[in-house]
Amino acid sequence: MWLKSPNINCVHGFSTRAGGVSQEPYSSLNLGGTDDVETSILKNRGLALQDLHLSIENLCNLKQVHGNTVCTAQIGKQEGDALVTNKKNLVLAISIADCYPILFYDEVNKVIGGAHAGWRGTVSKIAEKTISAMVNLGAEAKNIQVSIGQGICQNNFEVGNEVIAEFEKNGFPDTFWKNNKIDLLACNHFVLTQNNIPEKNIWAMNRCTFENDFFSYRRDKGKTGRMWAVIAMK
Repeated sequence: MWLKSPNINCVHGFSTRAGGVSQEPYSSLNLGGTDDVETSILKNRGLALQDLHLSIENLCNLKQVHGNTVCTAQIGKQEGDALVTNKKNLVLAISIADCYPILFYDEVNKVIGGAHAGWRGTVSKIAEKTISAMVNLGAEAKNIQVSIGQGICQNNFEVGNEVIAEFEKNGFPDTFWKNNKIDLLACNHFVLTQNNIPEKNIWAMNRCTFENDFFSYRRDKGKTGRMWAVIAMK
């Protein structure tokens, strides 16, 4: 149900597609989208959060718009692509189905964050914006531990020339793409280190959403479920 990172020392997880009640093609732990049965999605959310000993009553999630807006977390749904807080018990949830989920934790200053990084969020440096918002809440970059979950790997992420041009314009090294296939994981790692996150503080799952354990919007041609990345301080 949940995959964990070794460097985030608070409640967190990256969900897989297993352990829920949804039927094909959303089987089984579908946590979002609009095509599945709503009661199944809600049941799955309850099961998933219960497994982490978290309450759905404290859920903070997003209407994600593939941008770089960072929201100070509040219970309920906001519009943007990242959440930050220094409050305990709030449950930050990022929805994914190919885009990279990034979790952040400053254990010293007690600030957490979560970001949704597809190509648009990556090229507009959502990771940088999240770090900045955390610093505004008292975090220090040198203390922030970062975990990058499952996302679409370079071999499966072919894009048009106009997308490559956006990355070039925004200062990303051309070593991050080859034959119009972009390495979004490497691009986000680059943004993190450019914003004073120490290399030793960055962990990546290095797994592709095309694997059977995960939902993938591109692999399944849009007919698929959603996974979550969750983080909370209890």
